Amino acid sequence: MNTMQVISVIIFAAAMILIMTERVHRMTAALAGGVMMILCGIMTVPSSVKYIDAETICILVGMMLFVSVVKKSGLFEYIAIKSAKAVKGRPWAIMAAFILITAFLSAFLDNVTTVLLIGPMTFAITKAIGLNPVPFIMTQIMASNIGGTATLIGDPPNIMIGSAAELSFMDFVFNVGPAVLIVLIATTVVFYALYGKKEKVNQKKLENLMRMDENMEIRDKTLMIKSVIMIVLMIFSFIFQDILGLESAVIALGAAVIMMIIGKQDIDSIVEGVEWTSIVFFIGLFVVVGGLQESGVIDLMAGFIIDATHGKMLMAIIVILWVSALLSAFLDNIPFVATMIPLIMSMESAGIDVMPLWWALSLGACLGGNGTLIGASANVVLSGISAREGHPISFRQYMKVGFPVMIIGICICTVYLVLRFG
Repeated sequence: MNTMQVISVIIFAAAMILIMTERVHRMTAALAGGVMMILCGIMTVPSSVKYIDAETICILVGMMLFVSVVKKSGLFEYIAIKSAKAVKGRPWAIMAAFILITAFLSAFLDNVTTVLLIGPMTFAITKAIGLNPVPFIMTQIMASNIGGTATLIGDPPNIMIGSAAELSFMDFVFNVGPAVLIVLIATTVVFYALYGKKEKVNQKKLENLMRMDENMEIRDKTLMIKSVIMIVLMIFSFIFQDILGLESAVIALGAAVIMMIIGKQDIDSIVEGVEWTSIVFFIGLFVVVGGLQESGVIDLMAGFIIDATHGKMLMAIIVILWVSALLSAFLDNIPFVATMIPLIMSMESAGIDVMPLWWALSLGACLGGNGTLIGASANVVLSGISAREGHPISFRQYMKVGFPVMIIGICICTVYLVLRFG
């Protein structure tokens, strides 16, 4: 490693330590890391900008604005109370329902979009019956990453892999879908062991909830009708975006603009609903990881993975799966996947059947996001919203659950890939 590579690794490690120990706010740590990459000459301001994933930022801002308008209608409170009454306020039934709904929607929508829609309902329902929302939020974060792994459009790494390898929506469903289903079932069992019998409902609040009229929670019926129509249109737009020729960012920002126009709400209050600390955190993190890529560190890591396998397919599958998962727990998986794609394609040009490697990369990069609080966009966004609601989730608190869940999922995927392609 040359001097610049060593410096970039030190800056990255320092930023990660600050984020994990929470000595300073994670936004400050990420932003400081990005600034240090520029001050130390790893990159310039213009070159750093190219590493900021504009589409991810636009999706985040668009969906946050969209949800900020929809919240004004009382839709989330209505659904929350209706759902809680349907399962008679049983905590595990509520948690399991949200896990399955989140995983399912994440297969067809961007993970961030899903958690931004489900999150407000979670806070409303847990508040109504006196439950701690943190376990519900953590399980939904992990469910969103698991569900998003199953399809071409569920997670950005899959979109990148599908485009490079010319894979279809159904290719992902048939090849990674079975593994994802098993991981989801296993993870749900783990969640039941952790939370199934521990969550206790405040009986008085439950009785009050069962007497509540969910219709009274609707603050603006006209806005609610508009919101439901727009949510349905947005979901269909995401599912059929290839046919429509629209990018995810355009759909998210377009839906936000339309809702701000037809919603007729105070724009200042809507803008205040955006989790700006999460947005700035992402920008800083993109620059920090971009410094690793600019200095060639990520290329070195990817090259080491390829060299270590010595052309043995089974070993290559396992190495790519595990290294992708472990790195994606701490690094943004987008630049890592972007680096791995040309390396895998070069193996293909040498006459190697690399199809199993695409699935190993997909499963590792997407499921690896469950490992830590910064492993995926959904993690950062939903934990940020949770902090604003008065229920902060610490790095260690999440990692105690998320990392073991991630390891279990990758172990399952290892067995699946070995049995299928070994």
